[in-house]
Amino acid sequence: MKTECTLTVRSYECDGYNHVNNANYLNYLEYARYEFLKDIGFDFVKATKAGYGLYIARIEVDYKKPAYTDDTLLIKSRPVKQGAVSGTIAQEIWRGEDLLIEAKVTWAFVDSKGLPAKIPPEFNVPGLKPD
Repeated sequence: MKTECTLTVRSYECDGYNHVNNANYLNYLEYARYEFLKDIGFDFVKATKAGYGLYIARIEVDYKKPAYTDDTLLIKSRPVKQGAVSGTIAQEIWRGEDLLIEAKVTWAFVDSKGLPAKIPPEFNVPGLKPD
């Protein structure tokens, strides 16, 4: 399942070169992953109340083109891999027809001690798996 969300670049997210600072893209990707989880029916709040977490283990980002203040960005997220305790989400950030960012985000499901844990059936929603 692929999901999409949009956001507008705010001036304070830009650096001395007048484009979005590279670290801010991680916030954009995080926002889109949370929206992705909601869209696929994964209840993040319920999982944390049950003592589980969804930790980010690795992020690979390829920066293609910069974004600027007031740009409207489209962020696409889709699962590309899922195992018993972890998976990978591919994400892209677009401005119109321009691909700005490509990212691969590896996540791990963890227990209350932060240790890898098999995803319980109630949280192993179909949208975590690639199509």
